[in-house]
Amino acid sequence: MRRNSIRTTVLAATALLAALSLTACGSEVAGSESAKAGAAAPAAHTAVEQSPPPPAATAAPEEKTTDTSTDTGTASTPKNTAAPAKNDGKSDRKNTTGSTDRAGSTPDRTPVTCHGGNTRTSVSTVSRPLNHLLLTLTNTGDRPCYAHYAPKLRFDDAQAVFPILDDSQPQAVVTLDPGQSAYAAIGLTGEPGAGPAPRKATHLQVNFSGRNFEGSSGTPVNLTLPSNTFWDDNGFVTYWQTERADALTY
Repeated sequence: MRRNSIRTTVLAATALLAALSLTACGSEVAGSESAKAGAAAPAAHTAVEQSPPPPAATAAPEEKTTDTSTDTGTASTPKNTAAPAKNDGKSDRKNTTGSTDRAGSTPDRTPVTCHGGNTRTSVSTVSRPLNHLLLTLTNTGDRPCYAHYAPKLRFDDAQAVFPILDDSQPQAVVTLDPGQSAYAAIGLTGEPGAGPAPRKATHLQVNFSGRNFEGSSGTPVNLTLPSNTFWDDNGFVTYWQTERADALTY
C-alpha cells in the first residue's frame, strides 16, 4: 500500500511538472509570436515611410529659341512651326495715303516758260490798225508760264526773223495762269515805197523765247495765214502784252 501511494505521488508530481512545462512552453511560444509580430510591424511601417515616391513624369526638354534670339538677334524657328509671314512694308504702303498720294498732294505751281507744247497760238485779222494781224497765246498747261520777250516769226521760207519792235517792251515779263492769254501785234508792212515790194505769204512759223533771248524754247508752231496776207522787211512784231488793246496800239 505504501509503495503504491509513493508511486501515485510520483506520478502526480510528474504530471504536474509536465503541465507546468507545457504552460511555460505555450507562454514562451505566445511571447515569441508576439515578439515576432511586434518586430515585424515597425519594419513594415518603416518600409512604407522610407519608400521613395513614384518618379514624376519627365517633361520633354524645351527648345531654347527665345534665348537664341535674345543673344544673337536672330530667332530660330521651332520645328514644325510655320514661320511668320515676311512683311516688307509694301502692303502697308499700298493702302496708305499721304503727301506722296497724287490725289492728296498740292499741285506744283512753279511757273515754266511758255512754248508750243503748253500753249495754243492763233493768228487773226483786225480792222484797226490797217495791215495788222493779231497773235493770241493761251496757256493750256496746268502751271503758270512766262511769255518771255516777243515771238520770233518767219513768213514761209524767209531766212531772217521778222523785226521786233523794241518800243513795245512791257515793264515786266508777262505771266499766264492756266487758261489766260497774251497778245502780240504784227505790223505787216512799213511805209509805202520804203523798201522792196510786199510779198505774199501763206504760212507763219512762231518760235518762243526763253529766259535768255538768244535762241528759242520748246517746239515752234506753224500757222496758216489769212488769205491775201502780204508782208515786207519794214514790218514788225510787238512784245507779248497782257491786253489785246495794248498790243494793237503799235
